[in-house]
Amino acid sequence: MRYVSTRGQAPELGFANVLLAGLANDGGLYVPTEWPTLPAARPGMSYAERAAQVMAPFVGDDVLGLQQLCVEAYSTFAHRATVPLVQIDDGHFVQELFHGPTLAFKDVALQLVGRMFDTVLRERGQRVTIVGATSGDTGSAAIDGVKACSNVDIVILYPHGRTSDVQRKQMTTVHAPNVRVVAVEGTFDDCQDMVKAMFNDAPFRDQMGLSAVNSINWARVMAQVVYYVTATDVLRGPVDFCVPTGNFGNVLSGWIAKRMGAPIDRLVVASNANDILTRFFRDNDMSTAPVVPSLSPSMDIQVSSNFERLLFEMNDRDGGATADQLQRFRATGRLAVEPDQRAEFLEHTFLSARVDDAGTLDVMRRTYEASGMLLDPHTAVGVGAVEQLTHLGAGPMVTLGTAHPAKFPDAVEKATGVRPPLPPHLADLFDREEHFTVLPNDLAVVKQFVATTFR
Repeated sequence: MRYVSTRGQAPELGFANVLLAGLANDGGLYVPTEWPTLPAARPGMSYAERAAQVMAPFVGDDVLGLQQLCVEAYSTFAHRATVPLVQIDDGHFVQELFHGPTLAFKDVALQLVGRMFDTVLRERGQRVTIVGATSGDTGSAAIDGVKACSNVDIVILYPHGRTSDVQRKQMTTVHAPNVRVVAVEGTFDDCQDMVKAMFNDAPFRDQMGLSAVNSINWARVMAQVVYYVTATDVLRGPVDFCVPTGNFGNVLSGWIAKRMGAPIDRLVVASNANDILTRFFRDNDMSTAPVVPSLSPSMDIQVSSNFERLLFEMNDRDGGATADQLQRFRATGRLAVEPDQRAEFLEHTFLSARVDDAGTLDVMRRTYEASGMLLDPHTAVGVGAVEQLTHLGAGPMVTLGTAHPAKFPDAVEKATGVRPPLPPHLADLFDREEHFTVLPNDLAVVKQFVATTFR
């Protein structure tokens, strides 16, 4: 499998080079040159076996021992099913993606991606510096995925004061020589812009050997395709999915699973008060607005990086047209697509709904009263979005459970009166010493920190 950039000006690469590069050198995101057909499941396959089978066409021979890497990655999950389905209503299931080490869906990809990095770098005798931005969960999952890697340094940027205490401490209490955590005095979008700017500075990128584990890295999106497939393996089809959405990578993985042939009907994009994606899918209004802090901070985003991959497909894989649209979006804060594009790519696949903080708390309370199940605020946004939509298919609905309720204990307690405890491996989290650096929202200052912190 070869990979091309969504902006059409970067050379084609194989999987291993795409893994290490993260962002293409023209500023675009890598996508496969073609979408493979989903292989049929064999009876009795474990999650790790199915994952290796689904991802094999994307990886080829670039990473040796893929199935063993999958076995190792998913042995870190606390549930034997890895990503179990839990029924909460007639035909409505929550797929719990939070049984990994850091209690968020990001572990599903990053426990594997970290192992892939170490395997490829060891074979090549190379070292990289990962720079990533997080709105809360990617940072801790990335750190946990690479903290034991002998060939990787990592710097994670997060918006100061805009994550939950659990999210912050899961990053700042990891004391490993290859890990640095930076609190940026700005928003997640500011952090993400800095990461992209560093990658677009070719001399700096080459000097530092930069690599990425945000969902701009194709390997992240690829690994997330698997749990859509395993859910449809169990529930047959067609299945609808609802995805609490921030950076668009998770729901994009669902579109890719559908494109590969998984029996998926509709994909519901669930937004909080930062509803740029809902406005786009409903009204073709993708116009930026100030980020509003919410109870679901991982979704407090206005510029969703992975939407670029879908836009590339909507433009019939015309990288020049995609780059022009994105340039206008950056200049004007607005993006619109033509009616025929919307009809083909959006109207028959994507639905969207918005749930504000009051609605989120109400969903959490009612779900607990009805089923005894505690939802984190992000998953509650998804469940609330499903409740708003009446024109779904007749098949089952799966809402992705993206985080463990114990990551957001204040919100859960406010809604239900119950304060969820952390699992045993994190029970002493609030007693652990924190290490992080607060930096201004200044690209030059952050670049200097990255350049000097390990070398």
